[in-house]
Amino acid sequence: MAELTASVYLGEGFSSPDYEPQLRDVAGRAAEATVLVAVLGGRLVGTTTLASGRTAWAEQSVTGEAVIRMLAVEPGGRGAGVGEALVRDCLERAALAGCTLVRLSSQEDMTAAHRLYERIGFTRTPSFDWSPIPGLRLRTYALPLVPWCGWCGEVLTAEGHDRCRRTADLDPPRYCAQCKRRMVVQVTPSGWTAACSEHGRRAG
Repeated sequence: MAELTASVYLGEGFSSPDYEPQLRDVAGRAAEATVLVAVLGGRLVGTTTLASGRTAWAEQSVTGEAVIRMLAVEPGGRGAGVGEALVRDCLERAALAGCTLVRLSSQEDMTAAHRLYERIGFTRTPSFDWSPIPGLRLRTYALPLVPWCGWCGEVLTAEGHDRCRRTADLDPPRYCAQCKRRMVVQVTPSGWTAACSEHGRRAG
């Protein structure tokens, strides 16, 4: 996985040697996030990372959001749906974990990846575009997994709601993101629970 990720990003001009240690740090990613692989014909052809929570890999996210990182598919595996399968697996896992939105960042010249993200349903979030290092501008995308914002009860958009995102790490959600019902919330010193009469209980 380390060799595949490094060879794609470095070999195709999407990264510099200075960032190679991070590209190869599969163990570091796996310790704080979920590392997925794709195998085709018994051969490793793709990998990506799904991160959530307050970890170094979940950049630009808040509670309830997940981030897809370092999607890499070797040239021999392209055109077979490998990248799409990895991304869709990330979305399924994020939804099962209770995340309501998935974000990702991509370089401007990764046009094939942009087409993939847009085909799956991701939309551009220009207000989140950023530069992790001088000279490198990343464009961002997001895909809501539920119709409603759990903090204000309004429609959840890809950009999200600034006020809700500012409080997401401090306050529990008050509305069910599936049906917009007001939830029964209980806060304790060790965390919180929020229960919807139709869609069950969440905890944080």
